[in-house]
Amino acid sequence: MRLTAEEFAERERRLLYIAKKLREAKRIEALLTERGIDYLVETGTYLGGMIFVSERVGAFFYVDEPSWLAAAAALREQGYRVAEEG
Repeated sequence: MRLTAEEFAERERRLLYIAKKLREAKRIEALLTERGIDYLVETGTYLGGMIFVSERVGAFFYVDEPSWLAAAAALREQGYRVAEEG
């Protein structure tokens, strides 16, 4: 379930995934919600591009540490690469 920053404040958060497109972000939200995993999503910037590197905006998905392994496994099952490894 999607939580607000205030609801997530007491938890230690860990970056799970950075969605680069809105459609991708919506799929990640649906997957985490379907699996019953609490998450926080915030916009942020990242560097993208190979030849012409530029700063871009994406949706950063965070989960708490106890949920990270289950959330990462759920994303991997759908072919996504998580932001950090174990």
